[in-house]
Amino acid sequence: MALEAGAVEKFRKNYQPPNYFVREVRLDVRIFEGVSKVDAHLLCELNASVAQPGTELALDGEDLKLEKIELAVDGGEARPVARGPEGYELTDAGMVIRGLPSTPFTLRTVVSIEPEKNTQLSGLYFSGCMYCTQMEAEGFRRFTYFPDRPDVMSRYTAVRIEADSEKCPVLLGNGNKIDEGTCTDDPSRHFAIFEDPFAKPCYLFAIVAGKLGGIQDTFTTASGRKVQLAVYSEPGNVDQLDHAMASVKKAMKWDEDRFGLEYDLDTFNIVAVNDFNAGAMENKGLNLFNAALTLARPDTATDGDYEFIESVVGHEYFHNWTGNRVTCRDWFQLTLKEGLTVFRDQEFSGDMGSAVVKRVEEVRLLRARQFSEDGGPMAHPIRPESYIVMDNFYTATVYCKGAEVIRMYQTLFGREGFRKGMDLYFKRHDGCAVSCDDFRTAMADANGRDLTQFEEWYLQPGTPQVEARSEWDAAKGTFTLHLKQKVGAGQAHLPEEKRREKPLLIPVVVGLLERATGKEVVPSKVLELTEPEQSFSFSDLTAEPVPSILRDFSAPVKLDYPYTDEDFAFLAAYDTDAFNRWEAAQNIGSKLVKEQYVAGESSLPAGAVSAFRRILTDRETTDLSLLAYALTLPAESALLETLQPPVDPVRLHEARASVRRKVGAALHEEFAQRYAELSPKAGEALVIDGPSAGKRRLRNVCLGYLVAAKDDAALKLCSAQFDEARARGCMTDKLAALSHLVDLPCGPEVEAALQAFYDDAKGDALVVDKWFSLQAGADVPDILDRVKKLLEHPDFTLKNPNRVRSVVSVFKSNLPGFHHISGSGYEFMSAIIADVDKLNPQVASKFASCFSLWAKVDAARQELMKKQLVTLRAKEADLSKDTFEVVSMLSKGI
Repeated sequence: MALEAGAVEKFRKNYQPPNYFVREVRLDVRIFEGVSKVDAHLLCELNASVAQPGTELALDGEDLKLEKIELAVDGGEARPVARGPEGYELTDAGMVIRGLPSTPFTLRTVVSIEPEKNTQLSGLYFSGCMYCTQMEAEGFRRFTYFPDRPDVMSRYTAVRIEADSEKCPVLLGNGNKIDEGTCTDDPSRHFAIFEDPFAKPCYLFAIVAGKLGGIQDTFTTASGRKVQLAVYSEPGNVDQLDHAMASVKKAMKWDEDRFGLEYDLDTFNIVAVNDFNAGAMENKGLNLFNAALTLARPDTATDGDYEFIESVVGHEYFHNWTGNRVTCRDWFQLTLKEGLTVFRDQEFSGDMGSAVVKRVEEVRLLRARQFSEDGGPMAHPIRPESYIVMDNFYTATVYCKGAEVIRMYQTLFGREGFRKGMDLYFKRHDGCAVSCDDFRTAMADANGRDLTQFEEWYLQPGTPQVEARSEWDAAKGTFTLHLKQKVGAGQAHLPEEKRREKPLLIPVVVGLLERATGKEVVPSKVLELTEPEQSFSFSDLTAEPVPSILRDFSAPVKLDYPYTDEDFAFLAAYDTDAFNRWEAAQNIGSKLVKEQYVAGESSLPAGAVSAFRRILTDRETTDLSLLAYALTLPAESALLETLQPPVDPVRLHEARASVRRKVGAALHEEFAQRYAELSPKAGEALVIDGPSAGKRRLRNVCLGYLVAAKDDAALKLCSAQFDEARARGCMTDKLAALSHLVDLPCGPEVEAALQAFYDDAKGDALVVDKWFSLQAGADVPDILDRVKKLLEHPDFTLKNPNRVRSVVSVFKSNLPGFHHISGSGYEFMSAIIADVDKLNPQVASKFASCFSLWAKVDAARQELMKKQLVTLRAKEADLSKDTFEVVSMLSKGI
């Protein structure tokens, strides 16, 4: 298929170092309403190791108006650069400059940009009450002409920001503020100058100018240096910043304790931004956050919001070392910083709360999002081999599976060995732009291991599959576990050129349990599966044990072992590995749903009901979140990955709902009793912490089963909880109740609750987002009509990513609505993708991935989905490079 103009596919194998380094950057950014100016001085130096004197300099640039270009050599007078073959020429990609000296030179460019018109939210743009930037991955080229690649690391010695004093009283930049004052030529304007002492790639550059409110605090590092901390937002949201500040301080202390890493600047700032494509951005010393991942108050944020904010604040802070001090050589190495930092934030969250609950949440997300990505046409290794637009590869594979690959190093070497590898990595590469191979080599060298085979995790797409079988020799008291990695099985759906079918190094953690007593007879042991087939024996046993395989989910694989229903019930009750107890419960639920899907309405096996009863009535386990997740059926997207195509997604949804109804009916008394036990007492204070969140999580799981019948009793119970939660100011319980109310037939009680929720929001954008999301995810027959009506609401806009995602992203995950047999859901999504693409290609391209399931669904839906892909592909000339790339990948084979 032909690529659109300017769409060039890049390949990892073609990496070349830059022809020129930019050693120092000085910027003067003058912000005005309408048009802003960026005056850039770049100290450039020929990279003599790869380029000859006279080599042209290519600078990236997009949507820039060039006003001036000058060149100065060896500190001499700056002279204009002529336009033409011997000077500079503008290209589709930016600018090329020829006739350059072989000695270092300073290149000056002055450009004008229009932040208020920047709906892509990449580069410098205006959001609400502030001007702010987003440079990763390739936004700096929308700010000024520059070699926009991560291996060009520069010191930003003077960044001057100037703006109107009244409209933008707060000016923020990377690094330390070295000067500020009133502009001498215009007293209504002011300036601030920042210096970052550390070299960084341009994607970590940031500025903010606006009318902000904030809170301040300090943190004293292990070496005794006091760091000034601040968290900013729109002035009306300052009372929602305390949790983010507390999370920063926890993260700073944790990184010192766990990895010996101190913060390295005098200030650390966070700014909450309403219009933001991603979750957050780790700009050096000036982190910019989606407001949804910064603002929290008990009446506006759920327990999940609080937990996620702490995790993401930690993630962005941890990037200071894993991403900033040591960064990526090129964007193919993205998982080097993201997979590693996701792993670090997972460990942080586990240490701050419950490690096993955090692990459960990680694996739930992996199976729901990443396994489906690996199982579809957009499957790619954690280190991609090619891309057209890098923004399309900020994926669950790069982040979540990348974190699992990092975790396997720790599984193989233990915490101490992993820390040794990290220390060596920083010792070798601090201040450098490096590759995934450099990290792997540091781990290998620090632990005296050959990790050549481990590179396959960076090279292979698809989810690996491991088959396990066992053999018991009663005479010898020996239990043998036969492991087989089904090489290439996870890649069978991909074209031959994308496959790489070689054995992996898979750490399989195994423990053995005595069936008669439930006691652990062999504690967790790491089995290294390196060959297509290997056997491992355990001796000196008195009876055949029950194996607990893949403990703590020691590798991101699909496991096949012939467990019986009795085995699953036993493991759910007695496994000494808490994660595998949850896993056994998930397998029970998964089997029930699949049986309903295949056979239709049928009664539930007594053994499965008993297993659920045992979990529900467990009063010994103090971690109530673990019980809540054990009672929660697997997500529909995760279940879909376990079914053999073709799959009827609506039938799958109905089968899962049927199991919920039947479990709820069979254990109604037990659910009601537990729900009552967990309900807040009159006058009980609302507490935001782990144990309290666990109580609410389990209570709301009980609520879900109790109201699954969608009858009058369900309406009454949900309404009562909604009213009680409103009175207490508890968003967690309020949202849970309303999420079930919207699934009921629309009546006065439901309408009143929706109106009350909206009124309570008082215009709070994030609460209104929740209001939209609840309705877009409703399990009702006329969901598409309701969604279309939501798009007409005065508060809806396609320009704000959070708002458009609150409806469109939720709808595309609504199986009955999106996969309606008429194809109306597919047609709706196709039209929305085209509309959003005109405003924000990054958001639109993510929406386009909804069609990645086309090869897995039934024949009728397959044709309807393919029709919409063809429709989108026919708009090739109008599509952005971002969306074009995704549509092209999904369309292969059609």
